[in-house]
Amino acid sequence: MTTTAPTTDAVAARRHVPAPRPSLLRLTAVELRKLVDTRAGRWLLISIGLVVVAIVTLLLIYAEAAEQTFFTFFVTSLLPVSVLLPVLGILSITSEWSQRTALTTYALVPLRERVVAAKLIAVVLAALASLLVTVAVAAVGTWVASATGGAGTWQVDATLILHAGIVQVASVLMGAAFGLLLLNPPLAIVGYLLLPTLWTVLSEVVRPLRGPAGWLDPNQTMEPLFTSHVTGEQWGRLGVSLLVWMVLPLAAGLFRTLRREVS
Repeated sequence: MTTTAPTTDAVAARRHVPAPRPSLLRLTAVELRKLVDTRAGRWLLISIGLVVVAIVTLLLIYAEAAEQTFFTFFVTSLLPVSVLLPVLGILSITSEWSQRTALTTYALVPLRERVVAAKLIAVVLAALASLLVTVAVAAVGTWVASATGGAGTWQVDATLILHAGIVQVASVLMGAAFGLLLLNPPLAIVGYLLLPTLWTVLSEVVRPLRGPAGWLDPNQTMEPLFTSHVTGEQWGRLGVSLLVWMVLPLAAGLFRTLRREVS
């Protein structure tokens, strides 16, 4: 029996067959796993849940019986969560550079925009999950209130929950935008927390800035979303502020990420 050795061309063809690139769904699953694999990300997610539980517990202990409602539990828990979520977005983006894994990640997935897209989808899913946790804890608090003499009323407009989802998603994407733009965890966190706050303070102190602040201050433009009714003008103000604080930093950060040398 004789065998024929493969030709050089056939061997070369087999060696150069490109491996199928991972799908966006698989990349997103990897980024979701990264959120809980790192110590900082894991404890940040745990902290978000603990903060919601702590706030509802304090309201059950100290709030007046008439104020122990699902609306109060839910809305009061939104603000601290919306402050912590941007930090999660920042860590998700900047961890590739701070942990020096960018070389491996971008070697396996050379199209960096696909990795960035997967990271953004992952943090948005995390934000929506935090919203579900807030709803669940607020529901438990309402049930406990009704059983212990509190009002325990459930009246809430479904639009409020939709608005809350917009707040959480916008907050985490603003954090991710700062992470993409600065690519340094401490700098991005300080920048995200300092710049909008500084703008709010200046608009209160400098009278000519109060008009533009109504359109450019995200703290002001997001405030109506904590209610069930938002006017067309308020949506417009929110869109302008998100363009400045989310869309433009995302675009500039993506441009910088695509061009930055990995070493």
